[in-house]
Amino acid sequence: MRLRAVLPPLPDELLDALEDLGIKTDADLLFSDDAVDLWRKLPDDSITLQEVVDLMTRVAAQQAAPMMRGDVLLQEETERCKKRASDALYSGVQALDELVGGFGQYRVLEISGDRCSGKTALALQIVLRYLSGCANSSAVWIDTTGDFSADRVHQIMRDDGSLEALERLQVSLAFELEAVQGVLESAQYSLNLEPKANIRCIVIDSITPLFRPLLSVVSSQGHSLMTTFMRRLREFAEMYSLTILIINSTSKNRETFSGFRHAACCRSPSLS
Repeated sequence: MRLRAVLPPLPDELLDALEDLGIKTDADLLFSDDAVDLWRKLPDDSITLQEVVDLMTRVAAQQAAPMMRGDVLLQEETERCKKRASDALYSGVQALDELVGGFGQYRVLEISGDRCSGKTALALQIVLRYLSGCANSSAVWIDTTGDFSADRVHQIMRDDGSLEALERLQVSLAFELEAVQGVLESAQYSLNLEPKANIRCIVIDSITPLFRPLLSVVSSQGHSLMTTFMRRLREFAEMYSLTILIINSTSKNRETFSGFRHAACCRSPSLS
């Protein structure tokens, strides 16, 4: 952090004198010299030794990580684990929920299928069902294709009698990877600003158009970007106790396998 951003602001004369010594940031101030050596280098009568000590103490306090006791962290983690067990997301289809063990557990899940196979409908069912049942929860829906239908969602929730839940569904348009990262950073900022923020689920519908233009058989850069992005999503989900649903399309397998004649065996998730 630059010293000119310290609050309350420091006198301009002192800042100018420090910059003349090459001290412009908090790191420069705290790690270049001790208080006595720094005071001797400053112009006479510009600041007392005690004021230099107080300044370094104040800057260090502002930049230090907040203290947290280990027993408090343990208690919070125990409560979070209990909440996790009762806070899972379900589709409402018993056979499907039993097969996958629910859609929660703070992880990244991919829903892949052909066009018009019901991927978005399934994700909507999971999210809207959760929002209807948990009054303090909210969700973020990142639409990368412009196909999100507010009228369709409104109709679903009106028939279900849960229109209030729509106030807690944030829909963002993001047609490029950079825009998606911006939405995620905004969500992260909200969670950092208010640790008890109730964002519980993020949906990216879909991931295919974000990375397909970046993938090439002659360069690994696109694959590297995709791998890094997915790793950060996993870390994001674990850090903030979120479920992230990724919608993906399918593509035709490049290889054919003898003995498999069913059409489903000829397709696999895109970007793989």
